Amino acid sequence: MLQVTPQTRIYLAVEFVDFRKGIDGLSFICQQKLKQDPFSGSLFLFRNRSGTSIKALIYDSQGFWICQKRFSKGRLKFWPVSTEISKRLTMSELQILLWNGNPKTAQIAPEWRKVG
Repeated sequence: MLQVTPQTRIYLAVEFVDFRKGIDGLSFICQQKLKQDPFSGSLFLFRNRSGTSIKALIYDSQGFWICQKRFSKGRLKFWPVSTEISKRLTMSELQILLWNGNPKTAQIAPEWRKVG
């Protein structure tokens, strides 16, 4: 079962990726370009050149999961532009991004709130 929790590290690859790549090709990008271990249990996000799809790669200690979301209409409205190779996202930002929103302009409650 695929489980993504608020504690999961989420890395977003800033540059687009050739979506003909499968698990081996994407895990190679994680190692070589993002300088991250694809076996770490972190979630890695990639987008295609046209901005119509997102792929996610995650390792769950038994094997890799690869998931793809292709938007039925339009393109991604947001993807970070940066000189960095990757960006870290929170779980809330991931949810907004997957719904084709902009995590930077969305009003999100803080990740951790002090109780009492």
